[in-house]
Amino acid sequence: MNFFDLAPTPTFTFLSPQFWGFLVLVLIGIWGTERRLRARNAFLFLVSLLFYWKTNGWFVGLLLISTLIDWSIGWQIFRSKGSTKKLWLAASIFSNLGLLFFFKYAYFFADALNPLLGTHWSPHLSMGQWANNHLGTTFRVDQILLPIGISFYTFQTLSYSVDIYRRQILPCRSPLDFGFFVSFFPQLVAGPIVRAKDFIPQLHKPYSLSRTEFGMALFWILNGLIKKIWLADYLAVNLVDRIFANPGGYSGFENVLGLYAYSLQVYADFSGYTDMAIGIALLMGFRLPINFKSPYKARNVGEFWQRWHISLSSWLKDYLYIPMGGNRYASSFTYVSIGFFLLFLLLMLPSTGTRLIALGSALLIGASLVAFPQLRRRFSTNINLMITMLLGGLWHGASWNFILWGALNGLGLIVYKGWRRISPWENRNRWWKHGLGIFLTFHFISATRIWFRSGSQVNWEDLSQPHDLWTEWFSANTMLMQIIHRFWQSPFLEIIVGNAGILAIMLTGMTIHLLPESWKNSYRQAFASASTTGMLVATLGAICIAYLGVSSGLRPFIYFQF
Repeated sequence: MNFFDLAPTPTFTFLSPQFWGFLVLVLIGIWGTERRLRARNAFLFLVSLLFYWKTNGWFVGLLLISTLIDWSIGWQIFRSKGSTKKLWLAASIFSNLGLLFFFKYAYFFADALNPLLGTHWSPHLSMGQWANNHLGTTFRVDQILLPIGISFYTFQTLSYSVDIYRRQILPCRSPLDFGFFVSFFPQLVAGPIVRAKDFIPQLHKPYSLSRTEFGMALFWILNGLIKKIWLADYLAVNLVDRIFANPGGYSGFENVLGLYAYSLQVYADFSGYTDMAIGIALLMGFRLPINFKSPYKARNVGEFWQRWHISLSSWLKDYLYIPMGGNRYASSFTYVSIGFFLLFLLLMLPSTGTRLIALGSALLIGASLVAFPQLRRRFSTNINLMITMLLGGLWHGASWNFILWGALNGLGLIVYKGWRRISPWENRNRWWKHGLGIFLTFHFISATRIWFRSGSQVNWEDLSQPHDLWTEWFSANTMLMQIIHRFWQSPFLEIIVGNAGILAIMLTGMTIHLLPESWKNSYRQAFASASTTGMLVATLGAICIAYLGVSSGLRPFIYFQF
């Protein structure tokens, strides 16, 4: 493989030898410019753009345009007052969400509304047409491809504008500094979502990396590599993919094992990427936030979302849930969102009769809320939570399955809030209570992933694929029915013996995951503080162990699709 080949390639990821050659050159460049901060930041901005070019081709232009717009708007927000300031903030929201909507949701809404409205609208990439005519590019203008990482960097730039509006940060003086913040390549394509107030101050600090920090960076890289290959990819190839491809061909117990394995796969894949991103960034002297805190230790649904994809959960809380009113009241945005979801639901219902029933139910609920103020207050706080989870589901992808997945998680949060008020065991510190909470939370979260996985298989960019929304909504029914109706008829012993190796991997991964945090910190520190020889031997051993687990080629990270 030619390390100096600049052509875009989808295999240019944290798992490829070409990337590690690229990283070595980047580190050499950092050490050569460490005494000149401006030169270092400009260098890292350029190599970040090169990384995005390698992974995403000409969409690097879209990243640059978005960056320049948000940097300019940030200054306008800072300099303006009153209504003008709000207008500039609205411009930032519109530009960021408009960009995200077009590339990620255009086909979703087109395929949903065209049959209902009798229209034949098809998204068209006008910018690509212009580039083809004037720059000699070869974009497909009849097909909108999803730029990798667009959900992450649009949320990142949007929070920058909001924080300036709130007077929590000052705008970046240099567009290069802001561009570096947006495009920093370890976290560019799959997060974590970094806040400007946490990252930009690091741009003005000289490079520093102690020996212990070097060891810890190396640990996170190796930890993520093993997670990705031995848990995520191994389970996907050997169990998850075949079960989800044909759930009706397997017993209820096999479907349950496939669902368990998928929960481990999603966690190991995404947290593995995050671990490597944190380690790579630390090698370059930058600190990224922790994005996962052993989420399957969670004792309830609320705690799970405090441990899972923390950067997104906290973003939704700070920039959506609390501005809507949080647990205090319903804002105008709350009611607009309710109206939007209700209207879209009415349009999606298959007959006039079901639409009238749904509309009548909505009106009855509305009248009850007007008549009973106490009920209205409780409803308002819960609906804010539900809207947040619905939009969080939609953030993951343009599919009704993701919306349903978000709704189920929202319902789980609401039910837990209600149970917490009446539970006689809520404030009791008992081991059995904690164990039962972990057991129930894990199974609830895993069950909702039936629809998450189904949603991730919907390819809205494939114009040759017909999209029947109702079929997609209920595409997970087969697995659900197999688990409900064919679980106890399963040949348990035969399945366990036939999948002994896979189950051993799953059990090992879950055991390590559930270890006390103090134990994990101990072996992390032991690795980081080891002698040079010991660290080298452990590193080579971990790399060998990791790549021995490659069974059918390296697979892309799951969250690249978001």
